Parts: sequence; structure tokens; C-alpha cells
Amino acid sequence: MIRKAVAAGRFYEGGREALKEEIRQCFLDERGPGMLPEIGERKGIVKGCVVPHAGYVFSGAVAAHSYAEIAKDGFSDRFIIVGPNHTGLGAEVAVMSEGKWETPLGIVEVDSEIANEMLEGIISDDAMAHLYEHSIEVQLPFLQFLGNKFSFVPVCMKTQNYETAIELGEKIANTDAMLIASSDFSHVGVDYGQMPSSGIPVNEWAAMQDKKAIDAILSMDVEKFMSVVSINGISMCGYGCVAAVMFAAKKRGATKARLLKYSTSYDVYPSNSCVGYGAIVFE
Repeated sequence: MIRKAVAAGRFYEGGREALKEEIRQCFLDERGPGMLPEIGERKGIVKGCVVPHAGYVFSGAVAAHSYAEIAKDGFSDRFIIVGPNHTGLGAEVAVMSEGKWETPLGIVEVDSEIANEMLEGIISDDAMAHLYEHSIEVQLPFLQFLGNKFSFVPVCMKTQNYETAIELGEKIANTDAMLIASSDFSHVGVDYGQMPSSGIPVNEWAAMQDKKAIDAILSMDVEKFMSVVSINGISMCGYGCVAAVMFAAKKRGATKARLLKYSTSYDVYPSNSCVGYGAIVFE
């Protein structure tokens, strides 16, 4: 089974060479790391990371920071990518246990060994949840750009409450895969139905809200993070994904989270709506 790219030509360039150049420019962008990544010796310092999943023109430069750290840490040959379910299709927590994913940069194998070990409790084998979901797909070209062969397990979260995040976190902690939480931060403005307090520009409101979430992530307290998101109505689309990866990273020995970059869509295209993006690593 080959899962065809659905975000190509929309979230990122649809042609191979154009996509490679687009990713290259994400690394070199002034909001990016400012240099192309190099694969270092395997250290195992990075236990997991948070990466945005919007169109590359908006969030690709921020995402590049996390991928530069993955490269510097030695690059894993196995990944678990946990993304939110935007489409509403499929199971509450869905993996694909077999098959291949295709992007303009080639084919990536699903890691059936890890996927099958995860299949119990809240976690179901359900390809339907992944059929049109972009949050996981958009991470693959960055990994492919780094040049090393790898396999991965896609995990699509529809239910993102604390209990679900902890159960998933327990599962993924017991694997030898690098963990990626795919999440954007606040969605503010007329396009998203969440308006800022009177008189505050959408980008400033997004940054204010996101600082609360990011500070909670940096505290490495999963329960606190989930509470902060809920109490403040922070419109992160993948908060449960972040919580699951944070929990798993802590179980693997991570003692700190490090913010690499924060930016918003407003920095690229000022408008009456704004989405926040953060790149964070757990070490």
C-alpha cells in the first residue's frame, strides 16, 4: 500500500527539485537556522522535539530549527511522528502498521515492527485517519532532505486529552525511535473563530497566548502544560501530541526543553488572522 502525498503542491512544492530548493531556503531563511544541516555523530541527547506543520512558506523556517538539531544529534533511522487529526476521519488514536508513504522526494517505509508493538488499548490500526491528514506528511520531506534512510510510524491523534496523551506517551517511550510532535500553536483571528481581546493585534495576542504554552512546555510538567492550554483557551491543534512526546521524552531521561525558535504567520504575511509556530527540543 502506498499512501500518496496529499499536501504536495499545497503545503510544499510538488516537484522534486523545487521542493529540495524550498527546504534548502527554509534552513537558510533569516527565521531559520541560517545554515544547511550536517549529520553529526550519534549522541542521543535529543529525546524528542516539537515541529510546526503549516505551509512551508509560513512555518518551514521554524521547522528547520528542529531538523537541524535532529541532524546534529546524529539522525535516527527510525521516527515516530505524532500529529493531530484535522479531518475527523478514523480512530481516536490511529497508526498505520504497514505500507509506504510517498512524497516528491521518494518513498518512506512504515516501520511495521514498532507500529505493531504499539497496537493495544487506545491505539488502533487505521489507515483512514491518515488518508487526507497533512500534519504528519509535511514532516517527511524535511527528514528525506537530510539524506539518510529511515522508517517511521505515523500516529494521528483525534482525542488529545491528558489520559490519552499519557497512555500514548508510555507506548512511544518504549521504542528506539526519535519522537516528533507535529503541532502549530495559537490560531487567532477571523479565519479561526478565536478573536483577541479588544484592541490587541492578532499577532500580539497569539504571541501572548503562546508564551504561556511554551513556558509550560519548558517546565517539563505535562499536567501543567495541559492545564495551561485548557484554562487559557490556547488554540494549539496538537497540544495532545506535544504532551505525549514530552511525557515519553521525560521517561527516556530528558530533563529540559529548549525553545529554538518562535514565529508567526503574521511575520510572513500580515493579515487579520495569525498562527503561531514553535520549534522545541527535549534533552
